[in-house]
Amino acid sequence: MTRGVSRRGFLGLTGAAVALGAVGFAGRDLLRPGQPGLVLQSQAALPGRFEVPLPVPPVLRPTRSTGTTDYFDVVQQVADLEILPGLRTEAWTYGGSFPGPTIVSRSGRRAVVRHRNELPQPTVVHLHGGHTPAESDGYPMDLILPAGPAGSAAEGSAGGHAEHADGAAGSAVGRRDYTYPMEQRAATLWYHDHRHGFTGPAVWRGLAGFHLVHDDAEDDLHLPVGDRDIPLMIADRSFAADGGFHYPLVDPSMAEHGVEDRYMDGVLGDVVLVNGAPWPALDVDRVRYRLRFLNGSNARRYRLELDPQPSGGGALVQVGGDGGLLARPIAHDAIDIAPGERFDVVVDFARFAPGTRVRLLNRLGEGRTTEVMCFDVSSGRSEEDAQVPERLSSIERLDLSRATTTRTFQFQLSAHHGWTINGEPYRPGRPLARPRLGDIEVWRFITDVHHPVHVHLDPFQVVGRNNRGPGPYDAGWKDTVDVRPAGGVEVAVRFTDYAGAFMLHCHNLEHEDMAMMADFVTE
Repeated sequence: MTRGVSRRGFLGLTGAAVALGAVGFAGRDLLRPGQPGLVLQSQAALPGRFEVPLPVPPVLRPTRSTGTTDYFDVVQQVADLEILPGLRTEAWTYGGSFPGPTIVSRSGRRAVVRHRNELPQPTVVHLHGGHTPAESDGYPMDLILPAGPAGSAAEGSAGGHAEHADGAAGSAVGRRDYTYPMEQRAATLWYHDHRHGFTGPAVWRGLAGFHLVHDDAEDDLHLPVGDRDIPLMIADRSFAADGGFHYPLVDPSMAEHGVEDRYMDGVLGDVVLVNGAPWPALDVDRVRYRLRFLNGSNARRYRLELDPQPSGGGALVQVGGDGGLLARPIAHDAIDIAPGERFDVVVDFARFAPGTRVRLLNRLGEGRTTEVMCFDVSSGRSEEDAQVPERLSSIERLDLSRATTTRTFQFQLSAHHGWTINGEPYRPGRPLARPRLGDIEVWRFITDVHHPVHVHLDPFQVVGRNNRGPGPYDAGWKDTVDVRPAGGVEVAVRFTDYAGAFMLHCHNLEHEDMAMMADFVTE
């Protein structure tokens, strides 16, 4: 970490990060502008495009409610699913489905989610984007060991309790209650596995789901709701010949973490799933829809674009991001979305002729991954009851003149330690920063190759890229930012409410599993 790095010094550090990153992989093209990672080819016969309807994850109902709290129960279990038509896929699931059920909360109303682990491996649950106390944040060593006899064996293989930083909760056998105060604005959140060293294979096998937060301010805008408010988890996968998930673990027994060396820059699938279905189709009326895009892929980036474009362009009207509503809507022709990021957009399908098939394309893809899904526009006109106001919300701008500290975090490949932050691989209990609650700080993320950087506890505001202003997809509150190769991003952060240990890490899950993480402790 550094304090008060100059602009010229910032550029120098960026160049140093690139040089260090190149050391470990001479001869590899790690600085490709479009896509990190390597495609893992499926062995199964793959279906055609747009042959299956888009599934929408079920909404999980509370098991009970009080005046202040909703209680939910989720069983983590193996399930036999039909993802590719005619084949069965053994998945690790929340509640038997992939994605898991959508949890819906109200801002200011506490949610307590009890997770029971009936899987063959330990798990950890992280509410991505949640403003959450440390003991419920999903610290990667705070395991839920398998329920029943497997729990004892797993406890022995988990290495006991790590040297936790302040606020970590430790391991539990069978189940854990996660308490989410929901003292935050309306936003599209998601929950997923966060176990140290094994997040990549667990999410690849299905451990991910939406958690949506609503509030009165958002309700008053009259954005699309109900069946015209659709969460879309976009996640590439590869499949074995028998239909099972195909993933290049170095040790299939999962006694040792990591992937085969040639996939350490990230695993890319050759099948694009949306809500667990390959290249699905959705029938839409000629009205406005809210589409909540989530990149749930391990490593793949997408450039999402509608084809055909409506007259005048700007079909993807962004109304929200990671941390909720923007101040004003932004019309995009295309949106770049990195792993972990969310973009809430409104599409007015009345701008398309009746009967049009509108494809959602991925301009960063190759082969079949150039297409994501399609929308089939009805031939009639339905009643429109939604709008997109010119002003969406009021966003406090963090005042950089009040920043108390500037910290620099270099995300780079080391010749000796693999994927690192500030030259060091992850070690639980060794914080790289100790920010004070309530202080504004400037954090600088510098990269060698593509790294989507995720910060736990509170969202941040992007204030600059490579000594210029924010990029076209940086508006509003963010918790994950795509830092481009040989790039630097400056963000303003302010942590509030909860003291304890939290995480900063790359959300390329193969990088994360191979030690590109760090603790920070709020005080």
